Amino acid sequence: MIYQRSSQLFAEAEKVIPGGVNSPVRAFKAVGGTPIFVKSAKGAYLYDEDGNRFIDYINSWGPMILGHAFAPVVDAVVAKAKLGTSFGMPTELETQIAALAVSMVPNIDKIRFVNSGTEACMSAIRLARGYTKRDKIIKFAGCYHGHSDSFLIQAGSGAITFGSPNSPGVTEGTAKDTLLARYNDLENVATLIEANKNQIAAIIVEPVAGNMGCIPPKKGFLEGLRQLCTDNGILLIFDEVMTGFRLAKGGVQELYNIQADIVCFGKVIGGGLPVGAFAARSAIMNHLAPLGPVYQAGTLSGNPLAMAAGLAMLQELNNDPAIFQRLEEKTAYLAAGIERVLTANKVVFTINLVGSMISVHFDADPVVDFQSAAKGDNDTFKKFFHGLLQEGIYIAPSAYETWFITDALTYEDLDVTIQAIDKVSKTF
Repeated sequence: MIYQRSSQLFAEAEKVIPGGVNSPVRAFKAVGGTPIFVKSAKGAYLYDEDGNRFIDYINSWGPMILGHAFAPVVDAVVAKAKLGTSFGMPTELETQIAALAVSMVPNIDKIRFVNSGTEACMSAIRLARGYTKRDKIIKFAGCYHGHSDSFLIQAGSGAITFGSPNSPGVTEGTAKDTLLARYNDLENVATLIEANKNQIAAIIVEPVAGNMGCIPPKKGFLEGLRQLCTDNGILLIFDEVMTGFRLAKGGVQELYNIQADIVCFGKVIGGGLPVGAFAARSAIMNHLAPLGPVYQAGTLSGNPLAMAAGLAMLQELNNDPAIFQRLEEKTAYLAAGIERVLTANKVVFTINLVGSMISVHFDADPVVDFQSAAKGDNDTFKKFFHGLLQEGIYIAPSAYETWFITDALTYEDLDVTIQAIDKVSKTF
């Protein structure tokens, strides 16, 4: 494939945008080469500025669960835009999507909308600290909760890619209140709690990790976190920015039947527009201003275009619960095909998957946490990424990102992908 126009556009972008991109992982630093500039997308496919078509496995990093340019979502946005794009005042639409979200997700009474997953997680931590009157939090090495200061301490995703998990600009004062635990290691968490008795406000976790590749929770891990939090007066925060409304109608809480105290959302809940949200029981949410002392605000929060897109998306998912089974079946089919061809071509690998999230790790050992994810063969991944790109398959340009399956993918698309992986892996 030829990427002449993309290369030209990237060179122009570098002159006026840091690194030529508005989010670091897009820059292809982890894999080399020039980023692809997208012109349009429809269903399961991306079309770049050079006229190339790609089967898409990132789907805007998760929200396009029903495919790109999904008609009900597009129609809802267009109709709402004609009535005005922003008011900074309450609208009925905000109540409608809030009521629907609360009805779909277990153990929440109220929800507040913000503009990104970063805002949602940042606000959830502030709320937890205000509610418990404690300062410290526990996060897990490799889990990514956005780019607010509290979380950029051994963060996942782009921070791993660039080898700088402790970002300059994060103060020592902020860092000392963030305790790092190992994902899937309950004993490690218990030790941290014991060493910081009555000081920890919250434990925040990606209940299914997606920012060090897809990493499922070990059996008993989430249940153990729940019990530790209950026993020690700590709030359990599920960062479901990726998993919410994707792995089940009610997210991971429904999937594993575990109740979190605060849940953060993004991606799917905005139907592809910039949206985040956080939710909890009334007793916790009522601590937010204007009812309580914990301040949080946003001029564009509840933007009517974003609310229209999100409402249309959630309505589709709520009215078609079989979608989650279809997605799981497609993901399992893809995983079986990848396993078959990589094994035949004697490639060392591990596949992780949960529902419609899947990743290929180029290491023989189980990938269960940040340390094991970091052992993967990145040179092989680079060959894998660029080989698939040439075959018209677009996966995340980082070994530390999950793939997202969309309902728009056909089994023919999956077969084409498996054949491409077979072809590429023969060259390793």
